[in-house]
Amino acid sequence: MSIQDAPEAARLEASSFSMPWTLADFEYEMRSNPVARYVVAEQGGRLLGFAGAHMIFEESHVTNIVVDEAVRGLGIGRALMQSLMQYAANLGGKYMTLEVRTSNQPAINLYKSLGFFKVWVRPQYYADNQEDAWVMVCDCLPAAEEDFSEQPQTP
Repeated sequence: MSIQDAPEAARLEASSFSMPWTLADFEYEMRSNPVARYVVAEQGGRLLGFAGAHMIFEESHVTNIVVDEAVRGLGIGRALMQSLMQYAANLGGKYMTLEVRTSNQPAINLYKSLGFFKVWVRPQYYADNQEDAWVMVCDCLPAAEEDFSEQPQTP
């Protein structure tokens, strides 16, 4: 993801979540957060979805994943997660964590199919409706790609 994607990412986020990140949040992630990494799915210059994580030492924590409602169910979310997991492994990540609403069964099923498992519940984690969150972990990231090199971002 680049800074140019931030407005569209904020729009997708707002159309998908009751407590969305703002444009300023995405701009901060792109410009100032040294641990933030994001991958995108695009078609014809249109942002179809994105996934992000904070990479800190051996841990990668998923911050958000969004797929445009018009193209959900086509495997884009899976591809984004797999790409993010590879990115984390390439940067030395050993495991990935995330929170997911207990009512979000499609996301839970996706995460389980990628090797994530529930480790605990965060009671009343979501402020909008006091819903619990499952904390999930995946400790089977793919092998790092030998030829990986990270391109510097230009603001």
